[in-house]
Amino acid sequence: MSPRVGAKGAIPKHRYDVFLSFRGEDTRKGFTTQLHDRLKQKGLAGFLDNENLRSGEVIAPGLLHAIEASMVSIVILSQNYASSTWCLDELLKIVELRNEFGGTIFPVFYGVDPSDVRHQRGHFEIAFAKHEETFKGNREKVRRWRDALIAVANTSGWDSREFG
Repeated sequence: MSPRVGAKGAIPKHRYDVFLSFRGEDTRKGFTTQLHDRLKQKGLAGFLDNENLRSGEVIAPGLLHAIEASMVSIVILSQNYASSTWCLDELLKIVELRNEFGGTIFPVFYGVDPSDVRHQRGHFEIAFAKHEETFKGNREKVRRWRDALIAVANTSGWDSREFG
């Protein structure tokens, strides 16, 4: 059986079972670390970025490679997720890979209403208002972030409020 080929070439080779996309300040020390540990207990190789990312920096190529090398992405959408350009760049890459190669994305709505994410209300509206101002010379980038967020919010996932 030959490998599937997307518009840009062959499917990336998988090194990780799961890539975890999350806003560190919201979920790293609790939910995300526990989820990563549980995945490990089940024998799944999960990628968890342990670096503290600084605002305004360009997403590291190694992080993009980890996304490409993962079979599945779990996107933990929390209150401050959209305020991070790193998170939005990760999300954009995750959605692009899903569109090109058919990857799987599982959103987790961590303390946020899925409808607020989808319609970019509340914290998401505030974050995008700041991005619109900061990136007024690159509105296309902000539009692509918005579209990626909507695409993930329209994907069936888990609402953490249902478990607490």
